[in-house]
Amino acid sequence: MKPEELKYTKDHIWVKAEGDTAVIGLSDYAQNELGDIVFVEMPETGSKVTKGESFGTVESVKSVSDIIAPVNGEVVGFNQTLEDTPETINSDPYGKGWIIKVSISNADELGDLLDHAAYNEFTESEM
Repeated sequence: MKPEELKYTKDHIWVKAEGDTAVIGLSDYAQNELGDIVFVEMPETGSKVTKGESFGTVESVKSVSDIIAPVNGEVVGFNQTLEDTPETINSDPYGKGWIIKVSISNADELGDLLDHAAYNEFTESEM
């Protein structure tokens, strides 16, 4: 995946819409700020996620951070690779480092997300 093709939240989550499913992960900015990721807590398939609320945590050598859902929906898959190699998020945040897949409850919510240019502008303002 190319970062330019994704949507983002101000919580540094990226989203790739694939029909009525959203693939969700941490942005490169987020993984860089967190440092070396050592553990990811993810919801199980069938769990509900609520936009704006935590659906899991990511633990790095620096801190533990909540992962905030960008949309409402039901978890239809999670990245099992992260159970054994959570550092995949550091090495490939937009590819093999994805976290969960969600069946989107309301596709209109995708319109609330930032495009790549707006997200870059937002991260630059945070520095």
